[in-house]
Amino acid sequence: MAENHPPATGQGVRSGRNKADTTNGNRKKGRRKSRPGRNSTGSSLPPNAAGKTSPPSPGADTAHEAPVAPAGGPEASLETSPETSTAAPTVAIAPERAATWQKPMPHHRQAYAAIDLGTNNCRLLIARPSGEHFVVIDAFSRVVRLGEGLAQTGRLSDEAMDRALAALHVCADKLRKRNVHLARSVATEACRRASNGAEFIQRVREETGIRLNIITAQEEARLAVLGCHILLEQGEGPAMIFDIGGGSTEMVLVETGETVPRILDWQSAPWGVVSLTESVGPIADSAEARAEAYAEMRRRVDEGFADFALRVGPMREAAQAQARIRLLGTSGTVTTLASLHLELPQYDRRAVDGLVVPADSMRAISQNLSRMSHAERVALPCIGRERSDLVVAGCAILESILDIWPADRLGIADRGIREGILRSLMAGGGDPARPPAQQRNFAA
Repeated sequence: MAENHPPATGQGVRSGRNKADTTNGNRKKGRRKSRPGRNSTGSSLPPNAAGKTSPPSPGADTAHEAPVAPAGGPEASLETSPETSTAAPTVAIAPERAATWQKPMPHHRQAYAAIDLGTNNCRLLIARPSGEHFVVIDAFSRVVRLGEGLAQTGRLSDEAMDRALAALHVCADKLRKRNVHLARSVATEACRRASNGAEFIQRVREETGIRLNIITAQEEARLAVLGCHILLEQGEGPAMIFDIGGGSTEMVLVETGETVPRILDWQSAPWGVVSLTESVGPIADSAEARAEAYAEMRRRVDEGFADFALRVGPMREAAQAQARIRLLGTSGTVTTLASLHLELPQYDRRAVDGLVVPADSMRAISQNLSRMSHAERVALPCIGRERSDLVVAGCAILESILDIWPADRLGIADRGIREGILRSLMAGGGDPARPPAQQRNFAA
């Protein structure tokens, strides 16, 4: 990767150091002594970019990104019950050398970033605080299919790693250009399961400077809830939040109150749209074969969530009896199906994020898609070729979730882990009252 200018220091990006020529007045004319320039550790910006702000790059996914999440206050942390609590790791990067502290930038001018490398997608979000919310200034998302073939081999393939690395190079470039103050970069199920996951993480650090942290399924669930829970419909009592990923699916039962949800119970099943699709294998182009494959997908997901379904049974029955059962989903599956429900000609986040749709409609769309041929799914708006072979597995997972928590309405969230990370960063890294020593970069 070209290093014409050093990367902005933040989680996952190594700091750089410029060298500036200065003239020593005691030396003879024309002789110069090279001295290293100072890094602005207070703001975690590279020395040649501190205080500068670049406009959004053309085509960046920013136009439709409204302020999406509180940056601080009580909603910036998520309560968990003692048996499910997960402490998020410290988020910062150690500079190559200790540097003199300088006054940090105002909190509202600092840029924060979150990278989520999943089994199917690589996503980046860069934002600045704006009052109690934050405003996205840059975003990036690419389908990389990092977990392709993992179910068969137990390893990340060379081709999959190369695709992910190409996307992460783009992320690293954006982190530098946006002068990111703090960031956190996480990897999920594919890297958790792969025998060469740790080797890949090291390769990413060496080639891009990004330090990926392989998080647990529990931390993944916590971040997803933290990022999207504000879209839950108003009400009291338990609610279910789920995240259908590429390699796993998390279901989290929460108790909502005046501040933040409290996690009552949760479960992660090793079935996401990639892993479930690959486990079933190629499907013959016939109605019978498609029906059999879909039934097998449903069976596997039901089996994966069987214990969880039993545990939440009493709370489900109580919520149903009081007609207050609430359900919120975050994933490409639910946003895609919501787009089909709205009959959008192309995906529009503004129309989908925060939408509440009848659960029966989502179930009907799922069953219709399961009966379609591959070519028929490709032809549908908002699905296309990239999602056409994975959306059926997502439909099977969604139907199983609707059986476990049979709400009449389903909330749709086009937000999740990245937003959860940003909330945590802004709550912990933007307090102007923190002493100078704590404002410096420190090891993750």
